[in-house]
Amino acid sequence: MLKTLFIAGTDTDAGKTVFTTALAAYLQKYRSQNSWGIMKPIQSGIGDKEIYQKLFSLSQSEEEITPLYFQAPLAPPLAAAKENREIDLGVVWKTFTQLQQKNDFLLVESLGGLGSPVTDEFTVADLAGEWRLPTVLVVPVRLGAISQAVTSVALAKQAKVELLGIILNCCSATTPEQIADWTPVDMIESFTNIPVLGCLPYLENPEDLDKLAQIASDLELEKLFK
Repeated sequence: MLKTLFIAGTDTDAGKTVFTTALAAYLQKYRSQNSWGIMKPIQSGIGDKEIYQKLFSLSQSEEEITPLYFQAPLAPPLAAAKENREIDLGVVWKTFTQLQQKNDFLLVESLGGLGSPVTDEFTVADLAGEWRLPTVLVVPVRLGAISQAVTSVALAKQAKVELLGIILNCCSATTPEQIADWTPVDMIESFTNIPVLGCLPYLENPEDLDKLAQIASDLELEKLFK
């Protein structure tokens, strides 16, 4: 089984949290023999850390889920500046390696999009590339998604990110025709040369763990959960 998976997105609200939560629900329901952890390396404002604490009984401290936390819902360098703090990626790396060592599998949800700044000089793509994190890219199903996918994949390749696949995510109620028109799989795969592993449907209740686990099981995750 792949040891670590980095979940990145084309931008904020692409669906990273839904996909990460679905994978966690899948691991909890279908891979109970394996230990797993979940991590949001840096968070600005209330969000994913609180969701994971609410939905899962994790054997992790709050600091292990999110090593660096800032109050303002802004890009980390801006949020850190408001608190007169620096972004110490050494703290994140230490927590990351500790969680890797004590778990069979570790889910790491990124912030923003691949081009989002982590520090004043370091983007999410840079982080994934330098830390050699196998990555899945979440692309929202909407007009403009093809361009977002192509641009994000180009950035990932430039940063030497190991991109395993693309997940499409319906951020709102969407018809099959809209999905086909806005995110044509053949075209996205042709332009990016990256496989599309499936499409997450819109969920009215994104906290239904049984439904999330079932949705994850319908995706093409063989290379992730062998």
